[in-house]
Amino acid sequence: MARVAVVGAGLGGLAAAARLAALGHEVTVLEQAAEVGGKLGWFSRDGHGFDTGPSLLTLPQLYRDLFTATGAALDDVLDLVPLDPAAELRFPDGTRLRMPGRRADVPAALDAALGAGVGAQWAALMRRAEDMWRVAEEPFLRSPLAGAATLARLARNPADVATIAPWQTLRGLGSRYLSDPHLRTVLDRYATYSGSDPRRAPAVLATVAHAEQEFGSWYVRGGLHRLGLAVAERAQARGAVLRTSSPVAQVLLEGDRACGVRLASGETVRADVVVAAGDATALYRDLLPADRRTRAVRGALARTTPSLSGFVLLLALRGRTPGLAHHTVLFPEDYDAEFDAVFGGRPVADPTVYVSAPDDPATRPDDDSESWFVLVNAPRHDPAGGVDWTAPGLADAYAERVLDVLARRGLDVRDRLTWCVVRTPADLERDTGSVGGSIYGTSSNGARAAFLRPANASPVPGLFLVGGSAHPGGGLPLVALSAEIVAGLVGPA
Repeated sequence: MARVAVVGAGLGGLAAAARLAALGHEVTVLEQAAEVGGKLGWFSRDGHGFDTGPSLLTLPQLYRDLFTATGAALDDVLDLVPLDPAAELRFPDGTRLRMPGRRADVPAALDAALGAGVGAQWAALMRRAEDMWRVAEEPFLRSPLAGAATLARLARNPADVATIAPWQTLRGLGSRYLSDPHLRTVLDRYATYSGSDPRRAPAVLATVAHAEQEFGSWYVRGGLHRLGLAVAERAQARGAVLRTSSPVAQVLLEGDRACGVRLASGETVRADVVVAAGDATALYRDLLPADRRTRAVRGALARTTPSLSGFVLLLALRGRTPGLAHHTVLFPEDYDAEFDAVFGGRPVADPTVYVSAPDDPATRPDDDSESWFVLVNAPRHDPAGGVDWTAPGLADAYAERVLDVLARRGLDVRDRLTWCVVRTPADLERDTGSVGGSIYGTSSNGARAAFLRPANASPVPGLFLVGGSAHPGGGLPLVALSAEIVAGLVGPA
């Protein structure tokens, strides 16, 4: 039995803690915040409730596997609801597309909204994405990074390399398969699922669209945050100890090996294994010494582009919006200008607006009200070289801009607004420890970005990384896989 200290109680840390406790280890989870969940948060006021992180779950089987491995059935604990449509997509020319939740229904919906033949093009692209998924899943997504050995696994078959096409961008893939500009915009959006720019992100991100349509989009009744609470309960049921309001100030080393952590209070927690579940950049910058052991990783991180962040409005509204989907996406006139601004360190003048409005009594005080989570892509908080989101008046002024954009695109809620809470990238950084509020740590911009992402096994023996800023990446499915990988690396007691 090893003593394991897990730094951070986001979903990755909780999932790793549950798996390691089920393997027989003595696990302690140390979380800086007063509550568990990390980016999978929840805000409530006056009967209104909001998920403040992910708003849908894909690949729920990965969490069913997690719960099975830790002694429970997911569906006995949570009520998963399939979303159909998965989202309503609205374009600046007035075109609307209600994207079905089931893959078989998508081509017909595309033909009806965008014209005959468009659905067949998308279907052909999804067949390619399915092939990409088959090639990448086992040797990359479900396996730890191993430098050149990982590349060798992926390159063992030239046909597989051609399928993945690591030299091609997501934008380039869309241009090859899709003639309709609306549909190319739909594909571009999947780059934002990893905080990336479709003009620089690899074509393999088309697998995100495949997974969403093949395995469905799901909502957890009561809010997605309940998934984090349920995983925390699994960890505790297997014996893990959860300590909130316990920020870690340093990972302790003895010789060349991790031997525990020191809390900000000065308390030392000894451990045989440390699992870092927070932001990888913060780990290597703030919690570890800058010496030969970490030089290569810090250099790799310096060569990556941080992921985009998000600017959020939590809107408490009077009345109901007829026909409103669970997710609504309002695209701008110039999508490229949005990516230019975000990765150029500027707030977006005319952003894509994402509205999540679950039809769930748990999110509203009564049936004549709504609670909207409104998100726009935003540059990270970077007072030294980009946007200082704490600058006086900036957040409030930008919130008004977002409300104006909503109104121009047909969702004017200003006369129904009871109150609005604004959350900026600076708030995300403060609340979760994510450097600059980058949602996914590093982006997938660049053909080699995935291989520059910090590995689950650090160069310091006994120190492992889990969560969205480590391999294999961000998003609820990949976070679950990172926990599975780490548990396999540590092994049973």
